[in-house]
Amino acid sequence: MKKICYVVTIPGTIRSFFIPQLNYLAKNGFDVSVICSDDGMIGSVLGDLVKFIPVDIPRGISVFGSIKAIKKLRNIFKREKFDVIQYSTPNAALYSSITAKWAGCKIRNYHLMGLRYLGAHGIGRKVLKTLEKITCNNSTSIECVSKSNMKLGVKEGLFPSDKVTVVWNGSTGGVDLSRFDFSQRKKWRSDVRKKLGYTEDDFIYGFVGRITRDKGINELLKAFFSLNSDAKLLLIGRFEHEEDLDQGLLTTAKEDKKICFHDAVTNIEEYYAAIDILVLPSYREGFGNVVIEAGAVGTPAIVSDIPGPIDTIIQNETALVVPVKDVHALTESLEQVRKVDYNAMGKKAAQFAREKFDSKILCEKILERKQLLIDKVVV
Repeated sequence: MKKICYVVTIPGTIRSFFIPQLNYLAKNGFDVSVICSDDGMIGSVLGDLVKFIPVDIPRGISVFGSIKAIKKLRNIFKREKFDVIQYSTPNAALYSSITAKWAGCKIRNYHLMGLRYLGAHGIGRKVLKTLEKITCNNSTSIECVSKSNMKLGVKEGLFPSDKVTVVWNGSTGGVDLSRFDFSQRKKWRSDVRKKLGYTEDDFIYGFVGRITRDKGINELLKAFFSLNSDAKLLLIGRFEHEEDLDQGLLTTAKEDKKICFHDAVTNIEEYYAAIDILVLPSYREGFGNVVIEAGAVGTPAIVSDIPGPIDTIIQNETALVVPVKDVHALTESLEQVRKVDYNAMGKKAAQFAREKFDSKILCEKILERKQLLIDKVVV
């Protein structure tokens, strides 16, 4: 039985993206382990099929924390002798790529979920890009979650084209169609709207994700305020670096009765069904899972014309596309989408998600990919 280890920084990443494929690998001939920080719950979530090894990996800059994590990872890798070590998220990937190479692991697979340096400037951008190159150089193979980010990485000189691939149609974990069930749309829509105080006739734009500057929140609020309509705006997620947002704009938004800020929820599929249009005006994304999740329950989108999200849609059929950071274009799209048959767009989005991002099929493709990597080493 081949041993595979997934390494990420925080357990939330495992819960959000990797549980189905971890279980699938465990049921199909792999001894599976997960390394990340311990929140007291992730072990029980992983269950009996997947071994959990807690390691605190700092998210930001921490010299002491980084050295401690690197030493612990090195010792674990030497002891466990994994056949495949896969790593995601910036710090976990950097430290794991280094220590896995030290430990002599022959298959060091970088699951690249996005390029952090794209959101930085000046010397910070150069440093982050250099660290990204180190991770890529230490890896024997790279899997990007979107074809557009794969092309960008090759263009940016992060890795050669023969070292990288995208599994099936991309995404980190696909969409669990038994959870994001289009047939439940009407019921969920009615239930959530009633709970939040919306009527069936209210037109609701929605945002789902971290409420932070790089997600395009300033542009979204400016565009919404530019509308001369009775539409509502529902933002679901936790604030992150709230101080970086336009404070005047944020204060006005919090006082506006047409705008609702809602904390993150565990039944997000029901909230996707409650909104009419998902809006993702991000500056950068690895993929944009929220778009295919919303699409699976029949909600079309407006997305930025950036690597990642453009792989999640069919332009003008399942979503509208706007230039990044362009408030005027975003405002026009917010207006335009109400004039088209957005219900038909939603049905097309659901079909697209079923055909291209079914998590069951993706798990099969991931198993094939892991076996291919192992076979190459054996040969």
